[in-house]
Amino acid sequence: MAIDRLEHLLARMTVDEKVGQLSLYSADVQWTGDPVNPGISFDAPEKRIDDIRAGRVTGVFNLPGEAHVRRLQRIAVEESRLGIPLLFGADVIHGFRTAFPVPLAEAASFEPDLSRRTAEASAAEAAAEGIHWTFAPGADVCRDARWGRAIESHGEDPFLAASFAAARVRGFQGDLSDRRHVMATVKHFAAYGAAEAGLDYNTAELSPTTLAEVYLPPYRAALAAGAGAVMTAFNDIDGVPCSANAKLLTGLLRDQWGFEGFTVSDFNSDREVIAHGLAETPREAARLCFLAGLDMCMGSGLYADHLAELVSVGDVLRRRRSTRPLCAC
Repeated sequence: MAIDRLEHLLARMTVDEKVGQLSLYSADVQWTGDPVNPGISFDAPEKRIDDIRAGRVTGVFNLPGEAHVRRLQRIAVEESRLGIPLLFGADVIHGFRTAFPVPLAEAASFEPDLSRRTAEASAAEAAAEGIHWTFAPGADVCRDARWGRAIESHGEDPFLAASFAAARVRGFQGDLSDRRHVMATVKHFAAYGAAEAGLDYNTAELSPTTLAEVYLPPYRAALAAGAGAVMTAFNDIDGVPCSANAKLLTGLLRDQWGFEGFTVSDFNSDREVIAHGLAETPREAARLCFLAGLDMCMGSGLYADHLAELVSVGDVLRRRRSTRPLCAC
C-alpha cells in the first residue's frame, strides 16, 4: 500500500516538484564565520521559505532547535500543494547535546559495541529536536596522519573501521519505526582518506586491489548494517570526481552492491566537479552528476538551478544502468 501511495504522489508531481525533492539546503546559522546560505531566514518569509511553500526543498540541515524545525515543517505540510514533509539532517558526528569521544578515539577502545551505544544515545537526543537524519558514520580509512579529517575516521585498519562503521549504523538507525533513532549516512564515498599527501579534496590514485581490499570494506559493512544514505566524497579517484563518477555510484554501488537507498553530495561537492576539471559550467556539472547516479545536492542548489531545464530539452532522459564498476569487489 505504501508503494501505491508513493506512485500516486509521483504521478501528481510536476518536474519542478520532483527536482525540489533533490535539493537540500543549509540553515542560515553562524556556527563559525558568515552564514553559508543567506537564502534561508527564520524571521521572515524570504526566498527559501517561498521555495518550501512551492515544494522545491527536500530539507534543511544543521538547523538548531525544535521551534525552528516545527515552524518549517508546518509550512511544508500545511502550505505546500502536496504537503510533503521536509527532511531535517545534522552532523551528529560524536554526540548531539552530549559530547562523546571522536570516532578515532572510540576506535582506540577496540569495542564496537561502545560506539553503537554512543551513537544510539546521540540519535535519541537529535530525534528529540526533530532531526531525522545524521551525516555519519564516516567510513574512511586513513593511513596518512597529515589528513585533516582523520579524527572522523576509525583509523588505518579496514577490519576495525568496518566493525565500527557497522556498529554506529546500528546505533543511529536501530529500528527506524522507533522515533528515538535517525537515518544514518555512510561517508565519504569513496576513498576520501586516501587523498594524496593528506591534502583534503585532492586526487586519490589507487590500484583496484588497494581500493577493493583497503578502502571499500568499511563502506560496504555500513551498508550491510542498513545505512539508508550514502554521501559522496570531495576527492576524485583516478581523475574522476566521486560526485560524478558513474562507475562508482552506479556500476559499483547500485549494480554490483545492490544499494537501494539514496546518494547525497557532500557540501557543494557536486559543483566542485568544475574545480576538478570534469565540467566547465554548473549546468554541465548538474548533468554529469545526475547521470552518474547522484540523487541529491547538498547546499549547492545545482539541481534546483539546472535539472528541470536539462530534462525539458532532453539532455537528461534517463540514468545509465549496468555501468562497468570501478573494481570487482
